[in-house]
Amino acid sequence: MSAPHLPDALHVFERGWLSANSILFTKGAQSLLVDSGYCSHSAQTLALVEGVLGDKPLDFLVNTHLHSDHCGGNAALQFNYPDVQTLIPPGQSAHVADWDPVALTYQPTGQLCPQFSFSRTLEPGAEIQFGDSNWQIHAAPGHDPNSLIFFEPSHRLLISADALWENGFGVVFPELEGEKAFDEVAATLDLIEQLNPATIIPGHGPVFIYGPGIVEVARQRLDAFVANPLKHSQHASKVLIKFKLLETQQQPFEEFLSWAVNTPYLLQIRHRFFSGIPMAIWIEQLCDDLCKAGVAARDETHIFNN
Repeated sequence: MSAPHLPDALHVFERGWLSANSILFTKGAQSLLVDSGYCSHSAQTLALVEGVLGDKPLDFLVNTHLHSDHCGGNAALQFNYPDVQTLIPPGQSAHVADWDPVALTYQPTGQLCPQFSFSRTLEPGAEIQFGDSNWQIHAAPGHDPNSLIFFEPSHRLLISADALWENGFGVVFPELEGEKAFDEVAATLDLIEQLNPATIIPGHGPVFIYGPGIVEVARQRLDAFVANPLKHSQHASKVLIKFKLLETQQQPFEEFLSWAVNTPYLLQIRHRFFSGIPMAIWIEQLCDDLCKAGVAARDETHIFNN
């Protein structure tokens, strides 16, 4: 299979799993960045953008959705580029305007996101210019009810955020909150199939060539979660714990355990799905699962990211 082809002056910064990928457009009169990563990587985000732009300004900053790993670098970019215009999905714009870290889920998940502002919202069904091309804005609920994806039809290029990765999709957070969102994931996969992109720039992981098997893998994963919601909630809980480990890298286990048992989102998941297990024991089981999977490690006193 040939390597994915991207247009000139489109720069994809593959960031790893704590920070979402960032996409910088430099062709045309104005520069534009899609997604800004997690706040602990803000210096890296600035370095990547400045490494391409040099002394030129960043004119626009766009967020696919407002999870902390996609917008945590917004504040640093706005400080460094005071004239940048920031465009966000409409669903949570009031919470950004009033800066409500609870409604924006940063405080409940135990994640960090410095306060940022926005210039205007992005409307599904409209088009927006990225570089010298017009991109369609599509609603992509499921992983996040307000998430957007962007499609450029002439190159059949899709910025899929966390709606579709090469081997699946992001945690379906509304399901953890008692909302029915698995059907929305399925509808978003149907939309992507109808768009029929040639190349996908995902929210995490490398750029990849799209084919029917990509959506089929995602649908099989979704079917497994629909058949066993406990499996999805257990997976989501381990994702949240792993995210914290990516941030801290290592921590005394008792300190890490104290963080986890006092994190509202984890408390909510445990209450909804695993109420028969004491909170501390459940967290220890999740950490043990991560260690068995080789993505974390423990010694007598500390827990480590692997």
